Amino acid sequence: MKKNRNKRIALYSVLLPFSVSLLVACSSTDTTNSTSPIRTGIPADKFDLSHWKINVPVDLNNDGKIDEIDVKEIQTYSHPDFFYLDDNGGMVFVAPNKALTSANSSNTRSELRQMIRGENKKIKTKHAANNFALAAHPYADRFGSVGGKMEATLKVDHVALRANNPNKPAAYSVVVGQIHAIKDEALIAKKLGFGWGNEPIKIYYKKWPNHEKGSVFWNYERNLPKDDPNRTDIAYPIWGNTWENPNEPGDTGIALGEEFSYTINVYQNTMYLTFSAQGKDDVKYSINLANNVDAYGNVDEKDHRMGYLADFQYFKAGAYNQCSTKSGPGIWYAGCLGTGDWQKDKMNGDYTQVTFSKLKLSEAEAPSQ
Repeated sequence: MKKNRNKRIALYSVLLPFSVSLLVACSSTDTTNSTSPIRTGIPADKFDLSHWKINVPVDLNNDGKIDEIDVKEIQTYSHPDFFYLDDNGGMVFVAPNKALTSANSSNTRSELRQMIRGENKKIKTKHAANNFALAAHPYADRFGSVGGKMEATLKVDHVALRANNPNKPAAYSVVVGQIHAIKDEALIAKKLGFGWGNEPIKIYYKKWPNHEKGSVFWNYERNLPKDDPNRTDIAYPIWGNTWENPNEPGDTGIALGEEFSYTINVYQNTMYLTFSAQGKDDVKYSINLANNVDAYGNVDEKDHRMGYLADFQYFKAGAYNQCSTKSGPGIWYAGCLGTGDWQKDKMNGDYTQVTFSKLKLSEAEAPSQ
């Protein structure tokens, strides 16, 4: 295996000048241009991406959709602006405020999606074997795994600086890790109360433009239909404030460029969370995802009584920019500025950037006593 990888690297080094120039040239027809810096670091050369695919906010194949790079392709893939290794070997994700987005979203992303199947495309993306379930799922043995664990160390380098609706909670923020449930129309049609495609966790970093430091917090989304008025995100503090608080977090917060780590460990039916940063106390939470008891141990009468018990789930990590250029009612549409011209948007600070120094997937582990 190592011998074949060395051959691939050797071959790539021969083709590198041509492939990089071609990539930059193609990118110039979308959101980049020939003045973009050329970065040649391939993230998969340092990080184990054997069970990840990625969405990047460009359309280089001109199919009208955000580009999706599968597990096989990502082993030799980088983008000079939106997904690359930096000079320190960090894996960089960049998402402008305005660019192509995935279906049913107004937020841009440069973000990995867990693929338990690896390169085996005989297993469909939404098949149980490519996703994980809780132990309480009635068909848990059909899934790629029961639970799972994701560990990451990262720093947020930049968040969007301008918003027309600055008091919307999502303004100036980025999601750097999450668990997503699959939207399943067939399951929804059975009226079992699952398959809505909600998120039991999203890890946020938010920094107001005039603040010295930002805040890190995580949100749990009630597992309810989109049109249910009780479907909302519940924010839990880690360092600093939660997303609705406009106050300067001061020493309790996390600065841009300051590393922090998170572990999401879904063991049996419970999600165990650990957050750590140098000079700060570790923060831990646990929440049973198969009922409606919240992370403080209180019954949430407005949540689905069985939580995410019957959903297909998967991990995501990267930069999911929450500063949408869309304006509208609700908490999500901050009306952030952006032109779609990457060079202008970068100069104006209308983007988000996150750098990971560690990202690891593994089997779920029983929590230490």
